[in-house]
Amino acid sequence: MSTNEELEEHAHGAKEPFDRMVAVTMAIIAAVLATVSVGAHIFANEELLLQQQASDQWAFYQAKSGRRYASDVARDTLKAMEAPEASETYAKNAERYEREGKEIQIEAKKLEDESKLRGKQSLRMEIGEVFLEIGIVFASLAILSKRKLVWVGSMVSALVGLVIAVTAASPDWPGVWFGK
Repeated sequence: MSTNEELEEHAHGAKEPFDRMVAVTMAIIAAVLATVSVGAHIFANEELLLQQQASDQWAFYQAKSGRRYASDVARDTLKAMEAPEASETYAKNAERYEREGKEIQIEAKKLEDESKLRGKQSLRMEIGEVFLEIGIVFASLAILSKRKLVWVGSMVSALVGLVIAVTAASPDWPGVWFGK
């Protein structure tokens, strides 16, 4: 069979209604896959950024703790030297560093929690990607095998992937839907 004959045969095959429907399905799944992939990358980047911000807060907390300790030492030293006015200044500093440290610690924990949430959301989006990719593979197999059941399988897989990806946006899922 010549090259032209093969090309004509493939062109004729692509004109079949089933192949066109599956090809359109593949294009839709691919578009959804691209969108979900971008979403997964956004969540992953946000997770990393929040981790870094939490790390910065913990470093700030450690610096405040060091300052508080130094103020405690200075206060105790001045108290022992019987310099109450100077000792009182360092006592106030120590209290301020303690209070600020607690606020910083709360912020750091909040950032860590947000980072963990973004990680879970990213993972859910990536799992959705896998099901969408499986949908594309099944659609390709449907074109090759000319089996409608395989095509339906591709759409089911893609739908599962889409649902998993869409639920990534809700931090309380499935609790929102199932009362948990």
